Amino acid sequence: IRDVSESDFQGVDAVIHLAGLSNDTLGSINAGLTIDINYHATVRVAKLAKKAGVRRFLFSSSCSIYGSGGEGEKREDAEFNPVTPYGESKVLSESALAELADENFAPTYLRNATAYGVSPRLRFDLVVNNLTAWAYATGKVHLKSDGSAWRPIVHIEDISRAFVAALDADEDLVRNRAYNVGVTNENFRVREIAEVIRDAVPGSELKHANGIFSDNRCYKVNFDRLYTELNYKPYWNLRKGIRQICNTLNSANLTVEQFEGPAYQRLAHVQELMNKDQLDHDLRFRCSGMDQRMSA
Repeated sequence: IRDVSESDFQGVDAVIHLAGLSNDTLGSINAGLTIDINYHATVRVAKLAKKAGVRRFLFSSSCSIYGSGGEGEKREDAEFNPVTPYGESKVLSESALAELADENFAPTYLRNATAYGVSPRLRFDLVVNNLTAWAYATGKVHLKSDGSAWRPIVHIEDISRAFVAALDADEDLVRNRAYNVGVTNENFRVREIAEVIRDAVPGSELKHANGIFSDNRCYKVNFDRLYTELNYKPYWNLRKGIRQICNTLNSANLTVEQFEGPAYQRLAHVQELMNKDQLDHDLRFRCSGMDQRMSA
């Protein structure tokens, strides 16, 4: 996204912008790089798309913009309080994209809750996926924080449904409009998620790691706008998602070493590529690394 050109958007009706450094931990490696990729490059993509005649721009934002949000449910007009470079990059991007909105360009901001569930690019550095994998593989729900923080969660398939709903909606309705993406009754404290997983995975028990900490990323979110305006109908809930993850783990015979390793952890994967000299410190593929990637 740092290297696209206007010609890449010729003949395109809509851009769904998902690219960027994918989570808070990865973003903390280099806050400047997070802003460069997640913010500056996002604005660059949007400006080039608009110049090429693209009318709709769906931006994958995040509920993490509410950051240290406290106890009340955050609606789309709530104050932003990001506590990480990742969250800050989303706030900056939304603001810049809003300045581009006009009758010919309709940006929409889809603020996703914390994702979970099985997908072709499965991640185990996400809370539900990670805790379920630990419970399945070891019999222990391995909680690394004190579990007091609130987290809204949403299945990746239901995130996809939200993007489809935004594309299907009337352009004037979603122009320069934000939508929280998730399910209102799927706001949980992290320890509540852990307890549900413990009860869902036979023989498992809840274990706290040594030196547990309190997570300052704490927010509850309201998702009513998505339901009322875009006729959004999610399919998944936490218990159903846990069963799906367990069935996948069972079919793959995945071990702790595998799901905690670089194949399924974004930060570990990036660090592995850097250690192999396939990525440079600006997170650009080196020529040899790109050749290997293309041949794979």
